[in-house]
Amino acid sequence: MTAPTFDDVVLGRRSIRGYKPDPVPKALIREVVELAMRAPSSLNTQPWNFYVVAGEVLDRIRAGNTERNLAGVPHSREFRSHGEYAGVHRERQIEIAKQLFGAMGIERDNKEKRLDWVMRGFRQFDAPVSIVVTFDRSIHGGDIGPFDCGAVTNALVNAAWSRGLGCVINSQGIMQSPVVREHAGIPGDQVIMICVAMGWPEDSFPANAVVSRRKSVDEAVVFVGFDE
Repeated sequence: MTAPTFDDVVLGRRSIRGYKPDPVPKALIREVVELAMRAPSSLNTQPWNFYVVAGEVLDRIRAGNTERNLAGVPHSREFRSHGEYAGVHRERQIEIAKQLFGAMGIERDNKEKRLDWVMRGFRQFDAPVSIVVTFDRSIHGGDIGPFDCGAVTNALVNAAWSRGLGCVINSQGIMQSPVVREHAGIPGDQVIMICVAMGWPEDSFPANAVVSRRKSVDEAVVFVGFDE
């Protein structure tokens, strides 16, 4: 079988929200993370660390996240949120939600199905693996550390896709950070940035077929100093 090219991976990758229950070999995850860690970082500081969670430990995190959220416990993400989206960003958010809900047959007025979808997010979409990305607290407060963690997270999901694994970058899974910190054994010198659900894609899961629309180059890019 021919290995996928870089273009194949980038153009083919999509967020996976339905997984087979099959475990992912530890050696394969290690290979994916090692490849992702070739991502660039500011002055080669490499501030990232990874807590790879599976099995009963991940089940306890799922249960704790679900229980606390259903009980109305305020969210406690450890990185800053910008609040509600507005304008074109809100429009894109609504567009992908409509695509996902349409694929899953979730009607606009079906509160039960909508709540179940939200809870799937807090359960990290029932993936067999969760990778919690953290950075060193000694650099907390600046924007460069989180920026670098974004780079390594992008590399992580692409490396996984190149090995046949699916991922979804999932902030819902770390909204109840005390639960994640306790069960994953994350020490106080680490800031919890994000988590990535990972596993073998379940091809029959409808939302996995959703491909989000992307901005065009003309919408995103301003060329300066070039001859026409």
